Amino acid sequence: MTVHASTGSRPDTVRELAGIWSELLDLDPDAIDPDASFLRLGGDSVLAVRMSALVRRRLLVELALSDVTVEITLAALADLVARRSAGDGRDARALPVEIERRADPAAPFPLMPLQQGYFVGQQDGWELSYASAHFYSDVGLSDMDSDEAEETLADALHRLALHQPTLRARLTAEGEQYVMAPDAPGAIPRPRVYDLREAGEEEAAATLEEMRREMGTTGPDPLTGPGLDVRLTLLPGGRGRLHTAMSLISMDGWSATVLNRELLTLAADWNAVPAPLEVDFGDYVRSIGRLRQTGTWAADRDWWWERLDAAPSPPALPLRADPREVAPELMDTREARLSPERWEALRARCAEREVTPSAAMLTAFAVVLARWAGHRRMLLNTLQLNRLPLHPDIHRTIGAFAATMLVPVDLAAGSTFAELAAARQRGFADHAAHNLITGVEVSRELARRRGTTRPVAPIVFQSTLGMDAAIGERQATSAGPLGDLDFDDFFHQLRTPQVALEARFWEMNGAMAVAFSLVGELFEPGEVDAAFTGLVELIGALADGPGWDRVVELPEAAEPAAGAEDGLRIGAGTAPQDGEQAGPPADELEQRIALLWEDILEVPVLDRATSFFALGGDSLLAVRTVARLAKDVGAGVGVRRFLDAPTVAGLAAAVRESQAAELAGTGR
Repeated sequence: MTVHASTGSRPDTVRELAGIWSELLDLDPDAIDPDASFLRLGGDSVLAVRMSALVRRRLLVELALSDVTVEITLAALADLVARRSAGDGRDARALPVEIERRADPAAPFPLMPLQQGYFVGQQDGWELSYASAHFYSDVGLSDMDSDEAEETLADALHRLALHQPTLRARLTAEGEQYVMAPDAPGAIPRPRVYDLREAGEEEAAATLEEMRREMGTTGPDPLTGPGLDVRLTLLPGGRGRLHTAMSLISMDGWSATVLNRELLTLAADWNAVPAPLEVDFGDYVRSIGRLRQTGTWAADRDWWWERLDAAPSPPALPLRADPREVAPELMDTREARLSPERWEALRARCAEREVTPSAAMLTAFAVVLARWAGHRRMLLNTLQLNRLPLHPDIHRTIGAFAATMLVPVDLAAGSTFAELAAARQRGFADHAAHNLITGVEVSRELARRRGTTRPVAPIVFQSTLGMDAAIGERQATSAGPLGDLDFDDFFHQLRTPQVALEARFWEMNGAMAVAFSLVGELFEPGEVDAAFTGLVELIGALADGPGWDRVVELPEAAEPAAGAEDGLRIGAGTAPQDGEQAGPPADELEQRIALLWEDILEVPVLDRATSFFALGGDSLLAVRTVARLAKDVGAGVGVRRFLDAPTVAGLAAAVRESQAAELAGTGR
C-alpha cells in the first residue's frame, strides 16, 4: 500500500492509521485504497468521531472537529497527521480542553443543555411537556430458565451499576446531578419480576398491556430514584419479556445501546468482567464545561449567532389543536422496517453517492415534510450523539451526552434526490463543524430574538444509523438463563418534551427501522399516515435504486404562506406575553422579585418589564427562580406560567393569581 502525501507521511504513521480504519470498518488494512474516502469504505460521522479519539490516543495528535469529515481519504488523513505532528496549525480548530478525572467522584456536576431541557419539561415548563421524559421498550424472550432468570437479571444489573456510575446518578431539586456510592441505600436499581407462568392467556395479555401503560406513562425519575427501571415477565413455556424504561435525563440513545449490550453480556456469563472505564460522564461534563472560556467556543457561538436572523421557520404542518391546549400522556407511533438485504443495498447506494445514510434519511424526511407543509425551506431540529472525542472510553460510557443541532433545510426545486442529498450532506457537515454550541443554546437565542417562549423547532430528526459499528460489538441475541431475544417481537414508546413530531432511524437485528413518534392530538391521523407511507415508499425507492436520479416533486413555495387563513399550523403564533409598562418595580412584591432575580442572575434588575431571558436567564434558572419564590413568598407559580410572562411584573401578577386562588379555595 503506497500513500502519496504532500508532506511525506511516515510509513509507521500510515500503518497505524490503516489499522485504525480497519478496526473501525472491519476491513483488511492492506486492502484499504489510500485514495478512497472514509465514507466510501463504509464509514459515517459517528465512526469518524471514534476515529478522531483513537488518533488522539495512539498517535498523540489532536485533530480539529472540521478535520475529521467522512469525505477524508487515508492519504489525506496521513498528510494531515504529519502536518499536525510537525506543528503546522494552519486552519487547525482542535478541541482546546483535555479530559480530567474529578477529584471527588461524588461531587455534584451540572446538567448538559439537553438534560436541562428535559428537566424543565418535567416541571411542566414547556408546552407538550410530560411528567417524565423517557424511552420505554420490551422485547420477547424464549427458552428461558425461568427459575434462574430473576437472580441472573438482578446480579447482572448490580454488576453493571458498579461498572457504569450513571446508573447510580440522581438529580437535585436545583438541577444538578451526582453519583451515589454503590453501598448507599437505593443507589443500585433492582429489577421487578412478574411471574405469570400460571396465568391464562387473557390474564397475561391484560397484565402486559397494563405494564406497558404504566411504564410508558410513568417513567423513572432520577430526582427520586434510579434513572432506569428494569422488569421481567415470566410467561408459560419458557417465554418472557424484558422491560426497560430509561430516563432521557440520565442517558441517551447511544447509552441505551451500551446498557442493553452490557446487561445481556453480564447475564449470559456470571464471570464476565467489562473492561474498566478510565473516565465517567461527570469527568466529561466538567471537562467540556471549560470550553465556554475558550476562543473556540466563542467562535462557534458567533458563527451561529450571525445566521440566526436568516433562519427559516419550522415546517408549517397543519394542526387540529393548539399545542398550548394539549396535555398528552403518550406519543403515537408509526413504524416500518427495511429488510437486512434492502438496508445493505441502501447503504451501498449511499456510499456510491458519497452521502451517509443519515444524510439521505434526513433529506427524505425533509422532502416528505415539504410536501405536507406546502413549502421547501424549513428549520429542523436534529438529535446528535455528539460525544466529543476527548477519550477513547467515551463511546463505552453511559450518560446523557446527546445534544440537539438546528438544521436549516432549503430544498432546491427541480433537483434530483441525489443532488438534494449531496447538498444536505455539505450543509450538515458545515453545521456539525461548529457543534460546541448546542441546539438548545441556539434555540434559546433564536426564541429570544423572536420574542417567544414556544419551541422554535418542534419537528425533530434522529438517526443512530452506524451506531452499532461505532460501538464495535454486536447486539447479543442470547442471554444465558434469560434465554433468546426476539427483536422481531419488540415494542417501544417515546416521551420527549417540546416535540410535536420526531422521525427516528435505527438499526435492529440487521434491518433498518424507521418510526414517527408524535403528539397524536395535534395532527389528523390520515395526514400522518399519508406522510409516513410516503417516507417509507421513498426509502424503498432509494434502496432499490430509481429514487436517486428522479427529479423530486416539491411545492413551488419556498416559504410558508404569509397570513394564511387555513387554520392552525406549526410555528404560527407566539406564546401570550403581557404588555407591562416599563419602569422600576412598582410595589413591595415586585421589589422582592427583582432582588431575587439579582441574586440568581447576578445582574441588576431595574426594569419591571425586562425579560428574564434578556437578562441572561435560561429555563433551568427559571425553575430555580420559581422554587426560591415559593419559599420566599409562600405562593406556588407554575414554570410555564412564569415563562408565558417572564418579567418582574408578569411574575408578580402570577403570584397574586396564585394567592387569590388559594384564598378562594379556603373560603376566606
